[in-house]
Amino acid sequence: MPYRVCFVCTGNICRSPMAESVFRARVAEAGLDGLVEVDSAGTGGWHEGDGADPRTVSVLEAGGYEGGHAARQFHADWFTQLDLVIALDAGHLRALRRLAPTEADAAKVRLLRSYDPSVASASGAGLDVPDPYYGGLDGFEECLEMVEAASPGLLAAVREQVEGRAA
Repeated sequence: MPYRVCFVCTGNICRSPMAESVFRARVAEAGLDGLVEVDSAGTGGWHEGDGADPRTVSVLEAGGYEGGHAARQFHADWFTQLDLVIALDAGHLRALRRLAPTEADAAKVRLLRSYDPSVASASGAGLDVPDPYYGGLDGFEECLEMVEAASPGLLAAVREQVEGRAA
């Protein structure tokens, strides 16, 4: 059974599909295809079925990533199928932990930037990936930089879990 990771932001059209695309590429580069499944969702269903924001797609494609995506809403019953739920900001973290049916499920929820050693702090301050939706392209580019910076640490943590299952 693959290790399953789901990235979650508000509407699932900007930050979480960007994180999904970047992390899926890192998983493939690491040779973990088939061992790790990556997807994304939103805390709300406002954009369900829509593609990613065109600015997200533009920034992803410029970075060499795939931009194909359809938005969907996260549901509490998904926790049983997931190993790790990655929130893009503290508001998502709180919402997901409230939604979690058990303490064990709540413990699966982590902030993406907590995996970036350049910003990770015990207090959790500064760990949000800002929502670029209401700004210009530069906000999407900044979002991509933050996602890329956290991806190696996240990949190392996931690899450790995957290898622990095989042992």
